[in-house]
Amino acid sequence: MSNMSKDIRWKYSNFIENKNYEFNKEKILNILSKKNIDEAYNIISGWEDYKPTPLLLLNKLSKELNINKIFYKDESKRFNLKSFKALGGAYAVETVSKNNKDIVISTATAGNHGRSVAWGSKKLGLKCKIFISQHVSENRAEVMRSFGADVIRVNGSYEDSLNECINQSKINNWKIVQDVAWKDYELVPKLTMAGYSVMMKEINDQIKDQKISHIILQAGVGGMAAAMIAGIARYLNHIPEIILVEPESAACVLESIKSGKIKKIEIKKESIMGGMSCGEPSLVPWQILKNSTKYCVSVSDQRVSKTVKYLANFIFSDDKIVGGECSTPGIISLIGLNNDKNIRDKISLNKNSNVLIFGCEGDADEDLYQELLKKID
Repeated sequence: MSNMSKDIRWKYSNFIENKNYEFNKEKILNILSKKNIDEAYNIISGWEDYKPTPLLLLNKLSKELNINKIFYKDESKRFNLKSFKALGGAYAVETVSKNNKDIVISTATAGNHGRSVAWGSKKLGLKCKIFISQHVSENRAEVMRSFGADVIRVNGSYEDSLNECINQSKINNWKIVQDVAWKDYELVPKLTMAGYSVMMKEINDQIKDQKISHIILQAGVGGMAAAMIAGIARYLNHIPEIILVEPESAACVLESIKSGKIKKIEIKKESIMGGMSCGEPSLVPWQILKNSTKYCVSVSDQRVSKTVKYLANFIFSDDKIVGGECSTPGIISLIGLNNDKNIRDKISLNKNSNVLIFGCEGDADEDLYQELLKKID
């Protein structure tokens, strides 16, 4: 262990408390309902090869930080798709297609959502069109093609690929399965979030009588984070301290919570955490996040490769863990927050705390993963 509690390079960039915080189970489950959540679990748990992903202990890190337990939900093992997004896109495809074999599914993606949509479409024998930006690696594109998807690359950002997807889908009458909501497009993102909520059902079963005191949630456009909060409302009998983490270059939820309304930010430099490099919160998740998030924190890319290596090399845990770039910010932010005594006291992080972190992907981009493993910090 490299004495991370004294290493100033393990730090957070920005931290805020939500002045509009109010965790109201009824309001949350009014947005993503108990029925939505239960139906998703009942269907997904019946899929071939379904099994809960591991809930590991980062026992070495918890000892270093003087925290009771750090739970790590290892989504690298999800259906061989190496990401929690396997739960959402494929479930939405199955639900909206309603056994109609003639429809064409379309989506825009930074990688993992598209992989799930392509996989779900292949399972059902559906044609699939996937739009990606110039920033998405060819490795990720190739995986989607391996599931039979037609991958269309668009110049510009993720937002440009989404706009192109929407335009082409209108012209060709394709069925969009997107994990982002906009005006009059809310049902499919809700289905996607309901799929993600399966993780919280599994976690609740896995922790048994142990109580989670803190939960750190990655926020791109906010879908996973909001789904986990709905899962807390559905399954847990207590409310942990809820902390959202984002890249410092794309902290759109943090900025929105700071201003009390959806804020669109300009991304001047794309984060290496590509799936989280988003400029605006999605509409449906925002309805949950705006009040139910207690704290927001942002982190730089500086410790991403180090975290990937430490997960792989038994530094954090007795387990060898394959965690991709988007699996790192929970750990980076936890160490950074823990190293700030004022913040540690403020959020009641102490030797009795049980912290839940999401390893939301494995080596989904194998080339980038290998690059991060080899990088000299």
